[in-house]
Amino acid sequence: MTIFIAGGTSGIGYALARHYLEKGYQVGICGRNPGKVPHNTFENLKILQADVCDMDSIAAAVRSLQTDGKPLDIFINCAGSYAEDVAGKISYEEAEEMLQTNILGTANCFEVARKAMKGQKKGSIAVIASVSGILDYENSSLYTKTKRSVIQISDAYRRALKPFGISVTAIAPGYVDTEKLRQLNHNDLHKKPFLTDEETAVNIISKAIENREKLVIFPTKMKWMMKSLSLLPSFLLNMIMFRKAQWMKDNRP
Repeated sequence: MTIFIAGGTSGIGYALARHYLEKGYQVGICGRNPGKVPHNTFENLKILQADVCDMDSIAAAVRSLQTDGKPLDIFINCAGSYAEDVAGKISYEEAEEMLQTNILGTANCFEVARKAMKGQKKGSIAVIASVSGILDYENSSLYTKTKRSVIQISDAYRRALKPFGISVTAIAPGYVDTEKLRQLNHNDLHKKPFLTDEETAVNIISKAIENREKLVIFPTKMKWMMKSLSLLPSFLLNMIMFRKAQWMKDNRP
């Protein structure tokens, strides 16, 4: 099998790459900074420089992985950008980065994968969203709104690509114990409920893609907590989520 992972040079993306490489699959990963990848000991790994905000660069990276004419079996978009703006202010640059990466980047990846797989009449596309994206309320953060958009974009492509035998899976994880999460929180994760380790996350994600599931939310406790919150009146949900954001920012090192 041939797998391409955008945003695969670190975090969940690189963990997924290792998972597929250990199965003996051909894997291509890309990111803005390929130098983040640890020393490569895998013969079947191709490391490429590409930016999801630039569709041409993603398309070129996928083509370079298919030099022998093999079909692209799985395309996973793990690229994402985060900045908290509920209990504080973010800069224009941070807002633009989230909009470009999380929304435009998602659309670009779907388009590149669609064009690569359409003639094959088979393939699987997956995108990493966020459990926060299942909540719909007025004062949700920009990050939450972009990740909700990711889920909705996935829904649209799922319907459009189903006749061509291409599955689309949206992954909405809660907190996953990655190096990036630890950096954002100064290595203090005690305020991150229902934390999932990388290995568990990889197993859940890879099985969801294999089973061609539509939307996977994990961990289970976080899933039901967020679904319960979504039933609350908007004004109450706004208040709860704002206070939660303030609490998480309090007493940061």
